[in-house]
Order: sequence, then C-alpha cells, then structure tokens
Amino acid sequence: MNKLRGNLTFQVIIAILLGILTGIFFPDFGSTAKLISGTFVKLINMLIAPIVFLTIVSGIAHMGDMKKVGRVGGKALLYFEIITTLALAIGLVCANILKPGNGVKPLAVNPGISPVAAAPAPGINWTEFITHIIPRNIFESFAEGDILQILLFAILFAIGISKMGSAGAPLLAAFERISQALFNVMRIIMKLAPLGAFGGMAYTIGTYGITTLIPMAKIMLVVYLTCGLFVFGVLNLVCRYYKFSLLKYLKIIKSEILIVLGTSSSESALPSMMQKMEKVGCSKSVVGLVIPTGYSFNLDGTSIYLSVALIFLAQVFNVELSIGQQLTAMGILMVTSKGAAGVTGSGFIVLSSTLAAMKIMPVENVAILLGVDRFMSEARAITNLIGNGIATIVVAKSEGEFDDSLWQSAISGKTDFSAESVIEQVNVDAVPEEVPVYSRLP
Repeated sequence: MNKLRGNLTFQVIIAILLGILTGIFFPDFGSTAKLISGTFVKLINMLIAPIVFLTIVSGIAHMGDMKKVGRVGGKALLYFEIITTLALAIGLVCANILKPGNGVKPLAVNPGISPVAAAPAPGINWTEFITHIIPRNIFESFAEGDILQILLFAILFAIGISKMGSAGAPLLAAFERISQALFNVMRIIMKLAPLGAFGGMAYTIGTYGITTLIPMAKIMLVVYLTCGLFVFGVLNLVCRYYKFSLLKYLKIIKSEILIVLGTSSSESALPSMMQKMEKVGCSKSVVGLVIPTGYSFNLDGTSIYLSVALIFLAQVFNVELSIGQQLTAMGILMVTSKGAAGVTGSGFIVLSSTLAAMKIMPVENVAILLGVDRFMSEARAITNLIGNGIATIVVAKSEGEFDDSLWQSAISGKTDFSAESVIEQVNVDAVPEEVPVYSRLP
C-alpha cells in the first residue's frame, strides 16, 4: 500500500479526482487553483529551454556526421507532414459523418467575451514565419522559451563543437554534467505534479462548470472519439509497421499522459518525455531533434480539433461547404496550425485565420467554442504527446539509432521510470571525440 501511495501515476489520478470534486463543490476556489496549476507549469517551462538546448547539442555533437543530422531532420519533417495531414483528413471525415453542429443554437455567441475571436484574423505570412525561426538575440529566445529558435541555434552550436575535434570534448562533457543536474531538478519538480494536476482540474471545473458542457457535449464527444480513432487506428498501424506495441508504449508514458490531462498542457511533460524516449532506446541525437521540432510541427491532436471545429461551425451557422472548400480548408490548416503549440488562444487564432482566408463566415463565430475549448484541450494535448513520442521511435528505428535491448527492458518492467531514478552517470574521460554514441547499433 505504501508503494502505491508513493507511485506518481496513482498520486496524479487521485489529484485529478479531487480537483474535479473541488471544482464542483467549491467553484470559488478556481482562482487559487489556477495559481497552483500555473506555478507548476511555470516550473516545468523554466527547464524546457536549457534541457532542449543541451540535449540537442550533446546528441548532434556525438553523432558527428552532419549529413546524418540533415537526414534525420528531413525524415522527421516528412513524417510530421504526412501524419498531421492524415489527422486533418480524419477530423473532417468524422465531423461530416457525426455532424456535431446539428441542433446547436448559435444564439450562445457573444463576440464581446473574446478579444481573440472578435479581433481581425491575422493573415498567413510565410516570410514572417520563416524569418522568425532565426533569433535576433539568443538570450531573448531562451527568456521567451522559443523552441524553434533554440533548436536552430543548438544545431549550429553543435556543428561548431563537432568541428573542434578533441578540443571540444571537455566542453561536451561539461554540457553532459549540466544536463544531468537539470534532470535532477526536474525530478524534484515532478514531485509536485499531483498539485499541478489538482489545480488545473479544479480551475477548469470551477470556472466553466459542468452545466456548460451539456449544450456542446456532442462536439466534445466527437473530438475525443476522433482523437481515440486516430491514436488506436492510424498511430497503431504505424507502431505495427515499425514492430513495437502501442499499448506497451502507452503504459510507459502513462504518468506523462495523466500530467497532461490535469494541466491541459503537453509542454508540462516535455522534459520527462525526452528522458523516457532515451531510456526506451532512442538515441539522444534523435530525441533532441524530433521531440522539440514535433512540438511545433507534429500537432496531431490540434489538427483533429481544428478540422472538427471548422465543420462544427459551418453546421451551426448553416454554411454549406463543398468538398473543394473542405479540401481548401485542410490545405490552409496545414499551414496555419504549424507553431500553434504553447500559444495561449492559438486554437482561436488558427480558426480565425482559416475563416478569414476562406471568407465563409464572420470570424467572431469561433466565440461559441469558448465555453468548452478548455475541456477539449486535454484531448488534443494528450494526442500531441503520444504522437511525438511515436514519431521519435519511428525516426530512431529508421536511422538505426534505436537500442532494442533498452526497449525490451522497458516493456518488461526492468527499467526504472520513477521520478527518483538516476540518470546513467557520464564518464567524462570516456566521452567520444568523433565516434557517434550509437554507432555500435545494427
């Protein structure tokens, strides 16, 4: 019993249940609950930028071959585009079949309650998006937690270290030690995960209330069902093709799934996901490239939500969309959904951009989703999390950067995934100067 009480997964489940009850019976606790949840998420966000930077630098510098770095990045981006396109298509099909907007009265729209929805929708600016990836000041990028800018700088920095040869080994060893210290800090913060999950759930239920769900229950059900269909259908097929079990993978990341469920933020599990992906057999270089990039380009759950929400709005406001218009919408969403992760109100911004580009209805119509958007954020955040982990394993396997013995140890329960588990110590004297860490793998 003591072992069960000390289990992080068990603690988070209890915290979520207590949060739901607190939100129902003590709704005025919402502001305090938001503070508790927000503090936990801030503590996690504090570590994301340095952990991502150090993981990428260490992984790429060890990899040695810069052509391989480009190949891994190219494979990841191709995979992301294929999978997110499938997610958008599945969302459109399910929304057309299940018709979540039928019977919903549009009288609930109140444009005044949403500055995001009422404001003119931003246009699609490819030039601005691409130039934004290049940081003006890298310290500013770290301060703001801009993952794409940090990713670019880390890749260039790693190339610089690799060109130093043996002279770069001490610097690389120092980065390994700093990374180890940061993961130790993360373990301390993860002990607070139950509090974060409790606060997030108590705030959501207390602020929006169970009664707000009834008129919009159908779209919530469609989003959750479609996300489930995508995970256990499309992603399961991907797992089978690459010869690993989806269910065993989900069992490994169950703690992260529950943390995301409680906090409604996939970023709250980013550092621990990076650590776990290494422990299940993916090389540090692949983890460092795929996971952070996936948080901007592999938003499977967000893609599903956006396509369902678009069809929902069309059904509510009696706007007939032809097949051609829906395909056009899918193409626009493929562009506007990129980089939406971690941005407050990003769902409304992306929907507004799509509606403005297509000119099919007033932009402020998205305000009808405000009351239930928070309740659907868990579905898309969890789906994003699951999809990014699978993408990492897929790319690692395709590159021969996957240690199957570590995977077998993980699924058999021999690997310690607890918050107290100790990262394998790095032997400073044994840091390879030019030989890739995983070059011994078949």
